[in-house]
Amino acid sequence: MSKLKQSITYAFGAFGHDAFYAALTTYFITFVTSQLLETSNGGQVNTWLIGVITTLVVTIRIIEIFFDPFLGALVDNTHTRWGKFKPWIMGGAVISSIALVLIFSNFFGLTASHPMVYLVLFVIVFVIADFSYSVLDVAFWGLLPSLSLDSDSRASISSIARFGSTLGGTGVAVVLVPLNVWFSHVFAHTQGNEQTRAGWLGFAVVIAALSLIGALLTCWGTQEGKDDIRKNTQKTSFRDIFRIIGKNDQLMWTALAYLLFAFGFSTTNSMVVYYFRYVLGKPESYSLVGVVEAVLGILAVISFPTLQRLVTRKRVYLYSVAVEVVGYILFIFSGHSVVLALVATGICYVAQPLVFLVVLNTISDCVEYGQLKLGTRNESVTLTVRPLIDKLSGSFSTAIVSFAAVTAGMTGAATAADISNTGVAEFKGFMLYMPLVLIVISAIVFALKVTLTESKHDEIVKKLKARLEPETQASGDVSAAEPASDATASQTASVTTDSKSNAADESAEKNR
Repeated sequence: MSKLKQSITYAFGAFGHDAFYAALTTYFITFVTSQLLETSNGGQVNTWLIGVITTLVVTIRIIEIFFDPFLGALVDNTHTRWGKFKPWIMGGAVISSIALVLIFSNFFGLTASHPMVYLVLFVIVFVIADFSYSVLDVAFWGLLPSLSLDSDSRASISSIARFGSTLGGTGVAVVLVPLNVWFSHVFAHTQGNEQTRAGWLGFAVVIAALSLIGALLTCWGTQEGKDDIRKNTQKTSFRDIFRIIGKNDQLMWTALAYLLFAFGFSTTNSMVVYYFRYVLGKPESYSLVGVVEAVLGILAVISFPTLQRLVTRKRVYLYSVAVEVVGYILFIFSGHSVVLALVATGICYVAQPLVFLVVLNTISDCVEYGQLKLGTRNESVTLTVRPLIDKLSGSFSTAIVSFAAVTAGMTGAATAADISNTGVAEFKGFMLYMPLVLIVISAIVFALKVTLTESKHDEIVKKLKARLEPETQASGDVSAAEPASDATASQTASVTTDSKSNAADESAEKNR
């Protein structure tokens, strides 16, 4: 299988994948607070329904998050002629695409005529949408470590994939208003820049189609690797899932650092659309945010493999957070300037893809780290931690955004002139100050606790190959219980010894 073909088709899948995620997490709540509950005279049914829907979304996501590791085990235990990832990628894409279109509707007017019936149907469809997307998410990113065992190769593949996901995620911001307005003209017969429920529904159809096409291309163009290290697997029982995750200390520290960062960034990112509409009074300028983020995000993604080789992953993370802090400070002092707000948004966003890639590659390397430490390989269970964190942070940020918008009066037909100075100040507190603190703490955790460097991972791969190849030559069968246990004991001892040399490895990595 051509490496270029794999990288490109995987990137197309990431494009549709992140466009879908942006629509589901960032823009669905905007749809709820702006157009979903509008009556024919432009009013709202009432704000309590906004609160109920927001609470349901957050609750469903938090509950569903605890099922993600089990989905990872389900994928790890899958064996088909198409591999273990593709059936779940394709199935999840089909179901989630249909469900996305449905939740961006008002179920034929039920929000006004029968709000309780609407809520029941909404819960059912949203659970289906979120669960099927989770299956797709776990399988899609779980595929990454199966494509290569080399850190540099993974960095290249993940960078190209992130190139696609950056275009997908930021492209939504570019096309949101134009698509909404165009579909509003076609189906609601509006004029000017008015946005309607019909416009949002058309937008959802486009995003669902992109997600489905991306999944098809990924399944067609990628191929799982076959080697002795990937054969070192056992059936993952549900009772072993949290042991696999919990005993992988590097996975847990990386997850904590990323949770703090993702919560802060997703909160700010979700509020930018409100900032342009209700603070700056320039909703039409929001499309420029997507353009700025796309251009800078692509440049950041392209530079990642080179930056990783020059300064190491850990420094890329820390430098990126430093850039992020500069962006937040500029945003705080941007006042009512659209230009400064765009510059601040761009600076904040240019760092995010780099942090994502550092975390994605570190967690991918945690697959081999956990394999050496625990004696068996678990790709999907390990990789499920990253999307789990994205959804957890997205759930928290959804609650924050909805609360801040309702509190400040940024709902329905309100304009910038209707928002008080106190409302703006409170909104900025949630949008800028709280996220800034979380992101700084994230950098501290990553700097002090994450020690799985690229050179450390290379050593782990060499040890795994040295131990597994003689076993494969002696017997084509990998033992089930006792040999794995013996291997676990010696491997755990090795990792314990290895961890003592982390400081030396870090020093060598910095001087490399």
